[in-house]
Amino acid sequence: MTTAYADSAIERVTGQPWPGVHYFCSTRAGGGSAPPWDGLNLGLHVGDAPRDVLRNRALLGSLLPAEPLWLDQVHGTEVCDADAWGGDAPPRADAAVTTRPDRPLIIMTADCLPVVLADAGGGVLGVAHAGWRGLAAGVLENTLERMRPRAPRDSRWHAWIGPAIGQASFEVGPEVREAFTGPDPSTAAFFNARPGSDRWLADLPAIASHRLRAAGVEQIESSHLCTYRDAQRFYSYRRAARTGRQATVAWLAPRPAHGAAETTHEH
Repeated sequence: MTTAYADSAIERVTGQPWPGVHYFCSTRAGGGSAPPWDGLNLGLHVGDAPRDVLRNRALLGSLLPAEPLWLDQVHGTEVCDADAWGGDAPPRADAAVTTRPDRPLIIMTADCLPVVLADAGGGVLGVAHAGWRGLAAGVLENTLERMRPRAPRDSRWHAWIGPAIGQASFEVGPEVREAFTGPDPSTAAFFNARPGSDRWLADLPAIASHRLRAAGVEQIESSHLCTYRDAQRFYSYRRAARTGRQATVAWLAPRPAHGAAETTHEH
Protein backbone atom coordinates (compact mmCIF):
# COMPACT_ATOMS: atom_id res chain seq x y z
CA MET A 1 0.00 0.00 0.00
CA THR A 2 1.41 3.35 -1.05
CA THR A 3 0.13 6.47 0.65
CA ALA A 4 0.59 10.09 -0.40
CA TYR A 5 -0.13 12.92 1.97
CA ALA A 6 0.59 16.64 2.10
CA ASP A 7 -0.04 18.24 5.47
CA SER A 8 2.65 20.81 4.61
CA ALA A 9 3.97 22.32 1.38
CA ILE A 10 5.67 18.98 0.66
CA GLU A 11 3.81 15.99 -0.70
CA ARG A 12 5.20 12.73 0.70
CA VAL A 13 4.86 9.20 -0.61
CA THR A 14 5.21 6.35 1.85
CA GLY A 15 4.09 2.79 2.49
CA GLN A 16 2.88 0.59 5.31
CA PRO A 17 3.62 1.79 8.85
CA TRP A 18 6.75 0.26 10.38
CA PRO A 19 7.15 0.13 14.17
CA GLY A 20 9.90 2.52 15.16
CA VAL A 21 10.66 3.80 11.63
CA HIS A 22 9.63 7.00 9.84
CA TYR A 23 10.15 7.13 6.07
CA PHE A 24 8.90 8.88 2.95
CA CYS A 25 9.84 10.01 -0.55
CA SER A 26 9.32 13.61 -1.60
CA THR A 27 7.74 14.65 -4.90
CA ARG A 28 8.03 17.77 -7.05
CA ALA A 29 5.17 19.42 -5.13
CA GLY A 30 6.23 22.54 -3.23
CA GLY A 31 9.62 24.18 -3.42
CA GLY A 32 10.76 27.17 -5.42
CA SER A 33 13.02 25.96 -8.22
CA ALA A 34 12.48 27.38 -11.71
CA PRO A 35 12.02 25.23 -14.84
CA PRO A 36 13.30 22.70 -15.80
CA TRP A 37 13.84 21.89 -12.12
CA ASP A 38 10.47 23.38 -11.16
CA GLY A 39 9.25 22.23 -7.81
CA LEU A 40 11.08 20.75 -4.86
CA ASN A 41 14.43 19.97 -6.46
CA LEU A 42 16.84 18.81 -3.76
CA GLY A 43 19.95 18.23 -5.91
CA LEU A 44 22.76 20.79 -5.76
CA HIS A 45 24.63 19.08 -8.61
CA VAL A 46 22.06 19.38 -11.43
CA GLY A 47 22.53 23.02 -12.53
CA ASP A 48 19.73 24.54 -10.45
CA ALA A 49 20.37 27.82 -8.60
CA PRO A 50 22.03 26.87 -5.28
CA ARG A 51 19.94 29.39 -3.34
CA ASP A 52 16.74 27.73 -4.58
CA VAL A 53 17.99 24.24 -3.74
CA LEU A 54 19.05 25.31 -0.26
CA ARG A 55 15.62 26.82 0.34
CA ASN A 56 14.05 23.57 -0.83
CA ARG A 57 16.29 21.60 1.50
CA ALA A 58 15.34 23.88 4.38
CA LEU A 59 11.67 23.21 3.62
CA LEU A 60 12.33 19.48 3.71
CA GLY A 61 14.36 19.90 6.89
CA SER A 62 11.40 21.46 8.64
CA LEU A 63 9.77 18.00 8.60
CA LEU A 64 12.77 16.19 10.09
CA PRO A 65 14.07 15.82 13.65
CA ALA A 66 17.63 16.82 12.66
CA GLU A 67 19.79 17.66 9.65
CA PRO A 68 19.93 14.61 7.35
CA LEU A 69 23.15 12.99 6.19
CA TRP A 70 23.47 13.92 2.52
CA LEU A 71 25.57 11.58 0.37
CA ASP A 72 27.82 12.15 -2.63
CA GLN A 73 26.26 9.38 -4.72
CA VAL A 74 28.37 7.74 -7.43
CA HIS A 75 26.35 4.64 -8.49
CA GLY A 76 28.61 2.43 -6.41
CA THR A 77 28.30 0.08 -3.44
CA GLU A 78 29.97 1.99 -0.60
CA VAL A 79 27.97 2.14 2.62
CA CYS A 80 28.51 4.98 5.09
CA ASP A 81 28.24 4.41 8.84
CA ALA A 82 26.28 7.55 9.72
CA ASP A 83 26.94 7.07 13.43
CA ALA A 84 30.70 7.26 12.91
CA TRP A 85 30.75 9.94 10.21
CA GLY A 86 32.25 13.24 11.32
CA GLY A 87 33.28 14.93 8.09
CA ASP A 88 32.05 18.29 6.85
CA ALA A 89 31.53 17.24 3.22
CA PRO A 90 28.97 14.59 2.21
CA PRO A 91 30.52 11.11 2.30
CA ARG A 92 31.12 9.47 -1.08
CA ALA A 93 28.70 6.57 -0.79
CA ASP A 94 25.44 5.19 -2.15
CA ALA A 95 24.01 3.90 1.12
CA ALA A 96 24.05 4.70 4.82
CA VAL A 97 23.14 2.95 8.06
CA THR A 98 22.38 4.09 11.60
CA THR A 99 21.19 2.83 14.97
CA ARG A 100 20.66 6.31 16.42
CA PRO A 101 17.09 7.57 16.88
CA ASP A 102 16.29 10.85 15.13
CA ARG A 103 19.30 10.52 12.80
CA PRO A 104 17.78 11.07 9.32
CA LEU A 105 19.35 9.27 6.38
CA ILE A 106 18.66 10.55 2.89
CA ILE A 107 19.27 9.59 -0.73
CA MET A 108 18.34 11.40 -3.93
CA THR A 109 16.94 9.77 -7.06
CA ALA A 110 15.50 10.56 -10.47
CA ASP A 111 14.72 7.03 -11.82
CA CYS A 112 17.08 4.90 -9.69
CA LEU A 113 15.65 2.80 -6.87
CA PRO A 114 15.41 4.32 -3.39
CA VAL A 115 15.38 1.48 -0.87
CA VAL A 116 14.69 1.72 2.87
CA LEU A 117 15.74 -1.21 5.07
CA ALA A 118 15.14 -1.92 8.76
CA ASP A 119 14.84 -4.74 11.22
CA ALA A 120 11.34 -5.44 12.50
CA GLY A 121 12.21 -4.05 15.91
CA GLY A 122 13.23 -0.66 14.56
CA GLY A 123 16.74 -0.91 15.99
CA VAL A 124 18.83 -0.44 12.85
CA LEU A 125 18.06 1.48 9.67
CA GLY A 126 19.59 1.64 6.22
CA VAL A 127 18.89 3.52 2.99
CA ALA A 128 20.35 2.72 -0.42
CA HIS A 129 20.52 4.37 -3.85
CA ALA A 130 20.34 1.55 -6.39
CA GLY A 131 20.69 2.29 -10.07
CA TRP A 132 21.27 -0.73 -12.29
CA ARG A 133 25.05 -0.59 -11.77
CA GLY A 134 24.85 -0.40 -8.00
CA LEU A 135 22.10 -3.00 -7.87
CA ALA A 136 24.09 -5.45 -9.99
CA ALA A 137 27.26 -4.80 -7.97
CA GLY A 138 25.56 -5.51 -4.64
CA VAL A 139 24.73 -2.21 -2.94
CA LEU A 140 21.65 -3.73 -1.25
CA GLU A 141 23.55 -6.76 0.00
CA ASN A 142 26.38 -4.53 1.24
CA THR A 143 23.90 -2.39 3.16
CA LEU A 144 22.35 -5.42 4.84
CA GLU A 145 25.81 -6.76 5.66
CA ARG A 146 26.57 -3.54 7.55
CA MET A 147 23.22 -3.65 9.35
CA ARG A 148 23.10 -7.27 10.51
CA PRO A 149 25.78 -7.07 13.24
CA ARG A 150 23.77 -4.29 14.90
CA ALA A 151 20.51 -6.23 15.14
CA PRO A 152 19.50 -9.30 17.15
CA ARG A 153 20.45 -12.56 15.48
CA ASP A 154 16.82 -13.59 14.97
CA SER A 155 15.79 -10.27 13.42
CA ARG A 156 13.22 -10.18 10.65
CA TRP A 157 13.94 -7.65 7.92
CA HIS A 158 11.71 -5.14 6.14
CA ALA A 159 12.31 -3.23 2.90
CA TRP A 160 10.46 -0.51 1.02
CA ILE A 161 11.23 0.26 -2.63
CA GLY A 162 10.17 3.80 -3.46
CA PRO A 163 9.25 5.53 -6.73
CA ALA A 164 11.59 4.57 -9.60
CA ILE A 165 11.50 4.00 -13.33
CA GLY A 166 9.10 1.20 -14.29
CA GLN A 167 9.79 -1.69 -16.63
CA ALA A 168 7.70 -0.28 -19.50
CA SER A 169 9.98 2.77 -19.62
CA PHE A 170 13.41 1.30 -18.84
CA GLU A 171 14.98 0.08 -22.07
CA VAL A 172 18.50 -1.33 -21.78
CA GLY A 173 21.07 -3.07 -23.92
CA PRO A 174 22.31 -6.66 -23.68
CA GLU A 175 25.22 -5.66 -21.46
CA VAL A 176 22.84 -4.57 -18.70
CA ARG A 177 20.90 -7.83 -18.92
CA GLU A 178 24.14 -9.80 -18.83
CA ALA A 179 25.27 -7.93 -15.69
CA PHE A 180 22.35 -9.57 -13.88
CA THR A 181 21.76 -12.84 -15.71
CA GLY A 182 25.44 -13.78 -15.86
CA PRO A 183 25.78 -14.21 -12.08
CA ASP A 184 22.10 -15.21 -11.61
CA PRO A 185 20.33 -16.74 -14.65
CA SER A 186 16.98 -16.64 -12.83
CA THR A 187 16.89 -12.85 -13.23
CA ALA A 188 16.16 -13.36 -16.95
CA ALA A 189 12.51 -13.43 -15.90
CA PHE A 190 12.71 -9.69 -15.19
CA PHE A 191 13.67 -8.69 -18.75
CA ASN A 192 11.23 -8.48 -21.66
CA ALA A 193 12.67 -8.53 -25.17
CA ARG A 194 11.95 -5.71 -27.61
CA PRO A 195 10.94 -7.46 -30.87
CA GLY A 196 13.27 -6.86 -33.79
CA SER A 197 16.15 -5.49 -31.69
CA ASP A 198 18.74 -6.47 -29.10
CA ARG A 199 17.10 -4.20 -26.52
CA TRP A 200 15.31 -5.26 -23.35
CA LEU A 201 12.84 -3.76 -20.89
CA ALA A 202 14.21 -4.24 -17.38
CA ASP A 203 12.13 -4.44 -14.21
CA LEU A 204 14.52 -2.95 -11.64
CA PRO A 205 12.07 -2.98 -8.69
CA ALA A 206 11.39 -6.69 -9.30
CA ILE A 207 15.12 -7.44 -9.54
CA ALA A 208 15.67 -5.58 -6.27
CA SER A 209 12.88 -7.58 -4.59
CA HIS A 210 14.40 -10.81 -5.91
CA ARG A 211 17.83 -9.96 -4.54
CA LEU A 212 16.46 -8.77 -1.21
CA ARG A 213 14.57 -12.03 -0.73
CA ALA A 214 17.72 -13.98 -1.56
CA ALA A 215 19.53 -11.92 1.09
CA GLY A 216 16.97 -12.84 3.74
CA VAL A 217 14.56 -9.89 3.69
CA GLU A 218 11.13 -11.32 4.45
CA GLN A 219 8.80 -8.34 4.08
CA ILE A 220 9.21 -6.25 0.92
CA GLU A 221 6.87 -3.52 -0.23
CA SER A 222 7.13 -1.62 -3.50
CA SER A 223 5.49 1.72 -4.24
CA HIS A 224 4.78 0.65 -7.87
CA LEU A 225 5.14 4.32 -8.87
CA CYS A 226 7.02 5.13 -12.10
CA THR A 227 9.13 8.27 -12.08
CA TYR A 228 9.36 8.34 -15.89
CA ARG A 229 5.61 8.24 -16.56
CA ASP A 230 4.48 10.57 -13.77
CA ALA A 231 6.07 13.85 -14.87
CA GLN A 232 3.80 15.93 -12.64
CA ARG A 233 5.00 14.30 -9.45
CA PHE A 234 8.52 13.01 -10.07
CA TYR A 235 11.82 13.95 -11.67
CA SER A 236 13.17 11.51 -14.26
CA TYR A 237 16.65 11.63 -15.79
CA ARG A 238 15.57 9.33 -18.62
CA ARG A 239 12.70 11.64 -19.49
CA ALA A 240 14.83 14.81 -19.38
CA ALA A 241 18.57 14.97 -18.67
CA ARG A 242 18.22 18.47 -17.17
CA THR A 243 16.01 17.70 -14.21
CA GLY A 244 15.90 17.73 -10.44
CA ARG A 245 16.07 15.09 -7.73
CA GLN A 246 13.50 13.87 -5.24
CA ALA A 247 14.66 12.48 -1.90
CA THR A 248 13.84 9.45 0.19
CA VAL A 249 14.30 10.12 3.90
CA ALA A 250 14.15 7.74 6.85
CA TRP A 251 14.93 7.85 10.56
CA LEU A 252 14.42 5.75 13.66
CA ALA A 253 11.91 6.89 16.25
CA PRO A 254 13.12 7.42 19.82
CA ARG A 255 12.60 4.31 21.89
CA PRO A 256 10.23 4.66 24.84
CA ALA A 257 11.84 4.81 28.26
CA HIS A 258 11.92 1.47 30.09
CA GLY A 259 8.52 0.82 31.57
CA ALA A 260 6.85 3.70 29.75
CA ALA A 261 3.79 3.13 27.61
CA GLU A 262 4.69 2.82 23.95
CA THR A 263 2.94 5.22 21.59
CA THR A 264 2.26 4.91 17.90
CA HIS A 265 3.93 7.49 15.65
CA GLU A 266 2.74 8.51 12.22
CA HIS A 267 5.59 7.91 9.76
